[in-house]
Amino acid sequence: MLKRWRGERWFHAHETARFDALNGLPLASFKRRAWAFLLDLAIVVAIKGLFGGGPIGHLKHLAEEHGELMVRILDEGKEIIESVLYFGIALKLGKGQTPGKRLMKIKVVSLTEDSMGWWQSIERALGYAASLLEGGFGFAQFYLNRNRMCVHDRIAETIVVDLQRPRTHGPLHPHVVKESLPAETAATV
Repeated sequence: MLKRWRGERWFHAHETARFDALNGLPLASFKRRAWAFLLDLAIVVAIKGLFGGGPIGHLKHLAEEHGELMVRILDEGKEIIESVLYFGIALKLGKGQTPGKRLMKIKVVSLTEDSMGWWQSIERALGYAASLLEGGFGFAQFYLNRNRMCVHDRIAETIVVDLQRPRTHGPLHPHVVKESLPAETAATV
């Protein structure tokens, strides 16, 4: 008890079982990931077309009275908020798949948890902005990373797996898959 009060702590490798369970999963190709992203962007544009300006459109009208800078800030903020909401909500409710990812038969898998949480889904959606910075170099890092992770994958601690290809080799400890992967992910990959 005294050691706890002195601030002594020890590292517990709680993620090793999760990493072991994910070992050997087939990673999605850049081409399929890009098509999924473009399909999802088309859905975002279609949704914006259906609903028009909404409440933010009313704020934009008010901002026009106060200057061009305020209009630009609202436009940019609106685009970011709508995109983050779409990608975050679709990823969480789709259990790792947005409509575009479902069509491309790929899935986002958490490196830290059994399923995607709300914060991790939103964090990944916000990470797309980081991937777009510097001319899209964050997406190009797919080719530089050993596990084919873009910037938004590393920010949210996720990987994207190919649901069509079989697992190349199992985990180092086969009993781990049953314990740390959800049933639908263990069965499909």
